[in-house]
Amino acid sequence: MALNSYSLGILCFNEAGNIGPTLQKAWEVMSSLSTDFEILVIDDGSSDGSQDEVRALLPQMPQARLIEHEQNKGIGEALHTFYGSACKDWVVYTPGDGQFDYNELRLVPQLEPGYFVSFYRIENTTYGLFRNILTLFNKQLNRICLGLTLKDVNWVKIYHRSDLHLLDLEVRSSLLESEISAKLFYLGRKIIEIESRYLPREHGQSKGASWNILKKVLKDTLKLIGIVGRFRRKSRKRNRRLQVES
Repeated sequence: MALNSYSLGILCFNEAGNIGPTLQKAWEVMSSLSTDFEILVIDDGSSDGSQDEVRALLPQMPQARLIEHEQNKGIGEALHTFYGSACKDWVVYTPGDGQFDYNELRLVPQLEPGYFVSFYRIENTTYGLFRNILTLFNKQLNRICLGLTLKDVNWVKIYHRSDLHLLDLEVRSSLLESEISAKLFYLGRKIIEIESRYLPREHGQSKGASWNILKKVLKDTLKLIGIVGRFRRKSRKRNRRLQVES
């Protein structure tokens, strides 16, 4: 991974038994890649002692810190917290369940502004029917309504932080990554897609799908279509203006 300055976010909600080993692995890999990095663990209101696992490791990791939500707010809010707290040039978000192999970050080529990276899972046999339906719905939404054909919009991404500041992010649910990817696409950013293994969980169950999450996603769907549509029209006007001026 040829990143000189980056912020790594680890999103955590009730991942006791997973978050400690995940943070340790992240630290080992990041420390071998650069000296200019930070690791931000975003704990989204865990009630199982996940925070204690993180705190026990922080004295050994001076460039890592824990940011806590007092109550569970969902993945969208956790991502907003991470993106708003990151201070390095490139930002990378990862799950706290240990299912992403941090060694895959070594496969990332030299990056320059104007690009973003999207990892996509090549094997995923752990999702149940409900989660698979939600994933299929999200993929079709991206393709049909947003013109976005990413192989896996909900997996690990790497963005340039300056790009995120251009987007005026509005969605607060798990559809946030669809908003980011679609807006970057309409800004002309090039996408690098990289295959990723989906590692098995060591502890606990996936919490990425529930009726409450589905209701929030459905509520945000029409909102997202409108948001991206307005952004696309503004991008076209700006591009036409730049062409005239040049």
